[in-house]
Amino acid sequence: MSDYIVRATAANAQIRAFACTTREMVETARQAHNTSPVVTAALGRLMSAAAMMGSMLKGEEDLMTLQIKSGGPMKGMTVTADSKGNVKGYANVPDVILPANSKGKLDVAGAVGPGFLQVIKDMGLKEPYVGQTMLQTCEIAEDLTYYFATSEQVPSSVGLGVLMEKDNTVKCAGGFIVQLMPFTEDAVIDRLEENLKQLTSVTSLLAQGMTPEELLGVVLSGFDVEITDTLDTGFHCNCDKERVEKALISIGKKELQDMIDDGKPIEMNCHFCNTNYEFSVEELKALYQKARR
Repeated sequence: MSDYIVRATAANAQIRAFACTTREMVETARQAHNTSPVVTAALGRLMSAAAMMGSMLKGEEDLMTLQIKSGGPMKGMTVTADSKGNVKGYANVPDVILPANSKGKLDVAGAVGPGFLQVIKDMGLKEPYVGQTMLQTCEIAEDLTYYFATSEQVPSSVGLGVLMEKDNTVKCAGGFIVQLMPFTEDAVIDRLEENLKQLTSVTSLLAQGMTPEELLGVVLSGFDVEITDTLDTGFHCNCDKERVEKALISIGKKELQDMIDDGKPIEMNCHFCNTNYEFSVEELKALYQKARR
């Protein structure tokens, strides 16, 4: 099953909901960054959330960045998503190994550690929107639930999960975001809260092979769910050699001349997809000619 996101409404549009399956996306990130299982789980949760939050953006060129800066051994993560389902991301320290937590699960909270979640929305305005909240549980889903409630004043419930195989590849990944509209009736809220209390972990539902549509069927049990849209999603980095050239040109003639004087090729790395780009001394000389200062 390829990765995709569904958007839905329920209870006569009093609820809006999103769900996704992201196994291929998270596995691509795992391979690109050679992440340990606990880092794969943490990064996969954040990427799944970013995919759904990106699909909330209205403009074709809008971008959203979710950044966690934290004191745990991972030191944080950065994930970017657009409105078309393209997601990319990396962890600052990809190879963290920790013992299982008290429930025998991957210790995502221990790897992330205390810190802050920052949500940056670049919607083509002069300044991007920036919302920041303190991490509450460091498990990602609850931290995003808190972010929506405090920064965007939208009562929400976020569920995220990543399940690993014994060979450390990704077995399944995905999640949901459910949000209440301002006019939601008390009876609808009560029923939804009851559904969420009954919910087993997202990971266990994904492990049963549930599709995003079925996931929402469980979360929104008893409501009339209407799927309004389906969107493909996946790991996609828009870096290429031309973009890296522009970045090198922008650093200026002095720095480029220092690189040329070293007489060795240089290698530039893209944080998001871990691709290396090599530039020979001759190529650096050509870039020097294009630099303005």
